[in-house]
Amino acid sequence: MSVLSVRPVADIVARRFAAKINAAIHPESEPRFPEITVRTTEISIDTRHGAVAATLYHPPAPTGTPGVYVNAHGGGFVVGNREQDDAWCRFLAAHAGVVVINTDYALAPATRFPTPVEQYYDVVQWASQQERDWDGSRLCVGGQSAGGNLSAAVSRMALEDKGPAISLQILHYPPLDIATPPSRKPSPLGSKAVLQPWLCEVFDTAYVPERAQRRHRFVSPAWGTNADDIAGIAPALVITAEFDRLRAEARRYADKLSAAGALAEYIEVRDVDHGYDIMTDKTDVIRRMYEVITAHVKRAIA
Repeated sequence: MSVLSVRPVADIVARRFAAKINAAIHPESEPRFPEITVRTTEISIDTRHGAVAATLYHPPAPTGTPGVYVNAHGGGFVVGNREQDDAWCRFLAAHAGVVVINTDYALAPATRFPTPVEQYYDVVQWASQQERDWDGSRLCVGGQSAGGNLSAAVSRMALEDKGPAISLQILHYPPLDIATPPSRKPSPLGSKAVLQPWLCEVFDTAYVPERAQRRHRFVSPAWGTNADDIAGIAPALVITAEFDRLRAEARRYADKLSAAGALAEYIEVRDVDHGYDIMTDKTDVIRRMYEVITAHVKRAIA
């Protein structure tokens, strides 16, 4: 165990890292898919841990009452904001004809597990209610990186609480086993790899300092036997990246989902690393994967 696993040290590093990382996110001055314009509404949603900010993306010219997709951004539970997923949310609202709820959640180390999970679950419950301007019974959840972890956790909570009904969960390059120390095997990308072992250690400690708690099924769904009893969980689309340090754990969880009859599809995106859709200019690859995800969402809420 390195010094980065010590809570005060990890917290300091996490805060300093968070102050700098937003520069790596695709700049707002160069929006991806600028041809896609949809109407948006800024809202606030009450949760058991206070209100969270969210943006509604409205589908253009919807026919009938649209379904709804609740999105959670990535950032290792430490950095990031909903704005970094703007291109994805615009793309999905325009091409799937759904209302997209792009929500924030509290970040570590100021706020730790289980607060972000419970906030996200409360937002999903709010989205599922009948009095909304969309059909809450046609509901999907999804997220990138940490948002994928939260989406897996919320889907498990919905299974255990018998609701709300989730038509599809999108787990896009998610961390799904932070109980197991990150592999220190050198990445094919070397120092250019997005997730270095030290960074994983900082993020994991900032989010869940107690090592025993990292085995919780809402933190590490792919750890040990956590996914041995998930029959009936929402179908999942699991997407990994070829050079991502998290690929193996996502593959393990996909196998567990498959055994439970809940794997919609497993996809490994070739020649890209973690965060490829917000941290690179590989627009052709990004568009192709967004089209694949959109097709799954449309089928799930049809």
